[in-house]
Amino acid sequence: MTGKTFLLSSAIAVFGAFAAHAETELTVYTAFEAEFLERYAAAFNAEHPDIKVNWVRDSTGVVTAKLLAEKNNPSADVVWGLAATSLLVLKTEGMLEPYAPVGVEKLDARFVDSDTPPSWVGLDAWLAAICYNTVEGAKLGLTPPTSWEDLTKPEYAGHVVMPNPASSGTGFLDVSAWLQTFGEEKGWDYMNRLHTNVASYTHSGSKPCKMAAAGETVIGVSFDFRGAKSKSDGAPIEVITPSEGLGWDTEAAAIIGGTTNLEAAQTLVDWSISAAAMKEYNEGYAVLAMPGVAKPLENYPADAESKMIKNDFEWAANNRAKILAEWSKRYDNKSEPKT
Repeated sequence: MTGKTFLLSSAIAVFGAFAAHAETELTVYTAFEAEFLERYAAAFNAEHPDIKVNWVRDSTGVVTAKLLAEKNNPSADVVWGLAATSLLVLKTEGMLEPYAPVGVEKLDARFVDSDTPPSWVGLDAWLAAICYNTVEGAKLGLTPPTSWEDLTKPEYAGHVVMPNPASSGTGFLDVSAWLQTFGEEKGWDYMNRLHTNVASYTHSGSKPCKMAAAGETVIGVSFDFRGAKSKSDGAPIEVITPSEGLGWDTEAAAIIGGTTNLEAAQTLVDWSISAAAMKEYNEGYAVLAMPGVAKPLENYPADAESKMIKNDFEWAANNRAKILAEWSKRYDNKSEPKT
């Protein structure tokens, strides 16, 4: 979700201890938040030291584009922690290896691909949310918003930052949810009015909330646990869940078709939906694919899960290219420069 690219591999100290004993090597593409990825990786390798993993991390849009570009000569064995809407695009392209991981029957059906065996399985969910800086808002005499519609009010002109859906999974779940919730015509009308108030579109889903936390904007359209964490870290923000409902997506796992390391890939996907993995995800995520495991997170909005929209992942994936082309044509002039 953040935009910066880096590679986590045996160079990281936690993997170095295992490298000499590794029997199988996997290349795994991921969009997990960097701060969580090292912990997840360490937990997996603690149980499976014989599998050396080279982690390639970037934002959702960049990982998706990279995978599609490599369709005829894939470099990845597994995708772990990428939006289900992106994995459905890969599924349509025939790029995924169907696999029912051990324990898949324990997952909430909303988090599992509809085919048997499934082409992807969800791990956790991230939900849309507004990060509102109470100090900066008070200085300007603003009233905290309670709905998505509120963000179009003239008082918020220049005080809203949100993610670009072409590069950020969070941005795409926002746009997809508005089109599903309001209907396409009213959804685009809403975004036209919102665009008037937007100062910039970022290439990271977490950045708008970080900007609000730092007082660089009043309103950051971001996601749930980023807001909760920023507030727990002492930022003067409120995490607002708009009344119309919250777009969401699930970070999911899938095996890339044609991998020569199928057994090791299956081992990773098995582990990715285990109770042990779910407990790791719960360090940051409040909504998990496996019911009954999640413990409450500090400063997490209590009503967030109840506001999750009925999300049509298939519709979002099938219309993704068209939606992004239209969005870019209309609004890309306010996107921050790519670095």
